[in-house]
Amino acid sequence: MKVLPDILTLQEIEQLINATRELRYQTFILVSFSMGLRLGETLSVKIGDIDAQRMKLHIRLGKGKKDRFVILPQRALVALRQYWATHRHPSLLFPAGKNHHERHHATKIMDRGGLQKAFKIILADCAIYKSASPHTLRHCYGAHLVECGVNLRAIQHEMGHECPKTTALYTQLTDVTQHDTGKLINAMVDRLNIVMDGEKKHEL
Repeated sequence: MKVLPDILTLQEIEQLINATRELRYQTFILVSFSMGLRLGETLSVKIGDIDAQRMKLHIRLGKGKKDRFVILPQRALVALRQYWATHRHPSLLFPAGKNHHERHHATKIMDRGGLQKAFKIILADCAIYKSASPHTLRHCYGAHLVECGVNLRAIQHEMGHECPKTTALYTQLTDVTQHDTGKLINAMVDRLNIVMDGEKKHEL
């Protein structure tokens, strides 16, 4: 039996981000959704992985130990710069630690288990009762890109899927049209009516 994942609407993703009290979780949700990243891929992002000139993010050693480049939406770049400016870790964007000082000197990334628990709490606070986890954000990305009109081959590339059948799953969750990938990804993320804590631009 094939089980289809629950998909959060853009309005529900807005709710999650706006209801989140901590900037690190706000940033995680936005970044994971806006690039369709796996939980570990988001947490492992480093300063050196960001190519702001090409607006690309280098995902290193993703599933299958493979690298890929994904489109980096402008809004995600701004959010990453904002959050990094709160701890200024020499390399990590999502360092472990309970406060800015601990994060600046951290040797490890943010705890996966703690983040998953926080995500469940945020869902409950928003009265969203769908079966969702941080990985759901990746499914949402794929489904909403199909809805926006990005072709399946482009989605397969962005998400790092080995098999086209994996990407084709999202056609069962929404409708299909075709347009330019980069513009559509940015347009989709820009539709989120969110307010990030301390919304100021900082350079990495």
